[in-house]
Amino acid sequence: MTDASAHDPVTFAVVKNALDAIVDEVAYTVVRTARSEIVKDVMDYSAAICDAEGEMVAQAKTIAQHLGAIPEAMAAVKARFSGRLEPGDAVIMNDPYSGGMHLPDVFMFYPIFVEGELLAWSVVICHHTDMGGRVPGSNAADSTEIWQEGLRLPPVRLYRAGVMGETLEALIGLNVRVPDRVLGDLRAQYAACRVGEEQIRALAGRYGVGGLRGLFAELLDYAERMTRAEIRSWPRGTFRFTDRIDGDGFDEAPVPLSVAITVREDGSLLVDWTGSAPQVKGAINSTLSFTKSNSYLSVRCALRGDIPNNAGVFRCIEVRAPAGSVLNPLPPAPVAARALTGYRVVDTMFGALAQIVPDVIPAAGEGGNTVVCLGGRRPDGRPFIMVDMISGCWGGRPDRDGIEAVTNPSQNLSNTPVEVLERQHPVRVEEYALVPDSGGAGRFRGGLGLARSYRLLADEAILQVRADRVRFPPWGLAGGLPGAPSANWLDGVPVPGKITTILRRGQLVRHHQAGGGGHGDPLERDPEAVARDVWNGKVSAEAARRLYGVIVDPLSAALDVEATLRERRARKGEPA
Repeated sequence: MTDASAHDPVTFAVVKNALDAIVDEVAYTVVRTARSEIVKDVMDYSAAICDAEGEMVAQAKTIAQHLGAIPEAMAAVKARFSGRLEPGDAVIMNDPYSGGMHLPDVFMFYPIFVEGELLAWSVVICHHTDMGGRVPGSNAADSTEIWQEGLRLPPVRLYRAGVMGETLEALIGLNVRVPDRVLGDLRAQYAACRVGEEQIRALAGRYGVGGLRGLFAELLDYAERMTRAEIRSWPRGTFRFTDRIDGDGFDEAPVPLSVAITVREDGSLLVDWTGSAPQVKGAINSTLSFTKSNSYLSVRCALRGDIPNNAGVFRCIEVRAPAGSVLNPLPPAPVAARALTGYRVVDTMFGALAQIVPDVIPAAGEGGNTVVCLGGRRPDGRPFIMVDMISGCWGGRPDRDGIEAVTNPSQNLSNTPVEVLERQHPVRVEEYALVPDSGGAGRFRGGLGLARSYRLLADEAILQVRADRVRFPPWGLAGGLPGAPSANWLDGVPVPGKITTILRRGQLVRHHQAGGGGHGDPLERDPEAVARDVWNGKVSAEAARRLYGVIVDPLSAALDVEATLRERRARKGEPA
């Protein structure tokens, strides 16, 4: 075996790229073997490789929100199982108060041994269709304590020497509504972890255990050095921003999130959430691990693209959130819908980062995906649970428009195909479209929100909706206007953004997601771009005139150049 302790640049680059390829192969294995559409179609899962100490050295192109929570979850696993695990073992956990996020997100940690030594960990996180509790999907915003939300697992050994434990398998199967999907996805996680083991072993066979350990350490140091160098180029000072959640589902009072980002001389950041709301009654509280994860990923979005995505970046970012706040709740606070708050953490971070690096930060997007969950029974008594996560749009960017029907920057999700929803569940999707005029006006327009509607074909189901940005629409930047707010209807009657109710056969649920904020002065937008938007049905001719000062024929979408020049001069107070 070759000793790579010299860490020459070629070896370093080869191993770095090999780790990226390995962890992506782990992720592909999850998709190929999973049972539920929330994993294999929505792609709500993550994968990572950690070193023996549990520091993440590579992450797959999966859910960024998950991966920054690994350090705290790993600490809980090591505290319980250090020195007690053997080849083929796997530990799972989902307890939000042991480093987890919410109960449907089950972490699996698989130790990789080479030559009798613990060399690395293969880690896979999946959002499971159901983890029991008071409502199907275990994801309701109106739970009031953690015990209502489902089966809560501290770090426990699910596999021993490659065999799933009968006791834990039976316990999980008995407590979830769709055990075939949940246990099937757990087996998919294990299969993926084994792929990581196989390929890390092969890499160790080439570079040696000691050499690979050294390369892991150098990768982390390299990412830290690059991150610090980048941050040192930023202006010094403290930059503040506040954003708001509509309410917690019980109380209509806004839930403010306030951040102060301090750029330090040593190339590090202090991200301080002091001043954010106290923890709330509803289940939108975010665990500290999840708050940290979203803070990390927000900073990573503002950094150079060639910095490795590993825990070396985390070393440069100190995150503080007061205990007992909505961003660091005390048990038994409910956290099932914590993703909504995580999205707002990202928006708030972007609002502050836009003051530091304005050339790279977009206006606010849709506010995070909307979750529509329907759970009930088919005519033959079999249960069904539809968890649809609607991915929306980005805000306008400093140099181009926002985009539509794509994942939030903090995620890596996909919209579930209509055919999959209708094939798997007793539901008919009657609308799936872009919402005209929903993108915030700007020199670069915000992306349009999505419309989605569902008609129930079963006799009865429990409906849960988790949405936001009804009262506080996505903000614009540099003179750009806010996007349109989100909206929800049940049989044509407006309903709140966070509801849990009984749905009967034939009833129709309709959701309009918020549009992204605009970037820059709308009167500086290229009139030809406005005319194209009118032609494509994204902007109405009336909105083109009102918001952009652009005159377009409503039927042909032909641009009237002279009328537009006169209109814009008048708006700016210039002579005709």
